[in-house]
Amino acid sequence: MKVTILGAGAIAGAHVDAVRALAAHGGPDGVEVAHVVDVDAGRAAAFAAEHDVPHHGTDLQALLDAGEVDVVHVCTPPSVHLGAAVAALRSGAHVVVEKPAVLSLAEADALAAAERQAIDAGLPGRFTQIVQHRFGAGIQRLRRLLDDGTLGPAYVAQCDTLWFRTPDYFAVPWRGRFDTEGGGTTMGHGIHQFDLLLAVLGPWTEVRAMAGRLARHTDTEDVSTALVRFASGTMATITNSAISPRQTSRLRFDTEAATVELEHLYGYDDTSWTVTPVAGRDDVAEAWAADVAASATSVDGGASGHLAQLVPTYRALAAGQTPPVTVADTRATLELAAAIYKSAFTDATVRAGEIVEGDPFHASMAGTGTPWPPVS
Repeated sequence: MKVTILGAGAIAGAHVDAVRALAAHGGPDGVEVAHVVDVDAGRAAAFAAEHDVPHHGTDLQALLDAGEVDVVHVCTPPSVHLGAAVAALRSGAHVVVEKPAVLSLAEADALAAAERQAIDAGLPGRFTQIVQHRFGAGIQRLRRLLDDGTLGPAYVAQCDTLWFRTPDYFAVPWRGRFDTEGGGTTMGHGIHQFDLLLAVLGPWTEVRAMAGRLARHTDTEDVSTALVRFASGTMATITNSAISPRQTSRLRFDTEAATVELEHLYGYDDTSWTVTPVAGRDDVAEAWAADVAASATSVDGGASGHLAQLVPTYRALAAGQTPPVTVADTRATLELAAAIYKSAFTDATVRAGEIVEGDPFHASMAGTGTPWPPVS
């Protein structure tokens, strides 16, 4: 398969490295990074030289029309994601998109429609979004121990994305705006962790949230908090911040048998986890330790990252199967983001499924507007 990298920014290098490591970690052979495309010709050329990519240019559509692309990795700012993904799917190419995949639920629905049309037309292209934290060994272990009853039910969860971004970070023209970034720290940062929360706990039923622009000169929020009730009964808190000097990404699950905690920043491995069983439940610690030993032989030693996701993704694409992360998965995470914004901006409880076409928060995460005036 010939791979095109669209967007020569910082994250694109992680995609190139992961694609080139596929075969060595159980992925399919014959996957080649053939092109890099960027609106800035000089940047595309520099990236191609640095990463030894044979071809570079500024026109993705020309490559698609020429049949030169089997997979497009979309590494651009979010406002470009939908158009690039739809163009690739219509040409029969697969699409791997960084998150947030699109800016709104309306765009997620348009993306789903484009994939359905490609499938109905007999085209091979499928869509997937990068959610690399779902593929670390630890989170899959936690899910298994919940599913098989070892941990019992989950009662309480905490999900914190406490990051720090300087004013210079938001000086980039597309950042800090709903129309180009989709939202603030909720969409741009916290989505990594609360996607993981959803992967563990499943569907949610209601959200109550607050958001604020406390310290950064942006149109979007720099802090949000939410209370979330899940269909299972689990109650969770979510905090997203771009103004927290001691940075951390943290998840905590209090279950019947143990407290399971994950603390990292931008990626985790098995050393990032702590398990505290209830007195008398040594079997929980033993089950966890046994699985840790087994995961040493998994992709990249069980660490989360692009490679951990791309190995099973490319296996599926090569076999003509659905990738492990679908458009529906992507939409489910965006629906929670939209619910956080709607609750925060309207001072109301938001229930799952209520944000549909015609709702302002279906069209944009800004919905009916922020409680603060725009600055850009």
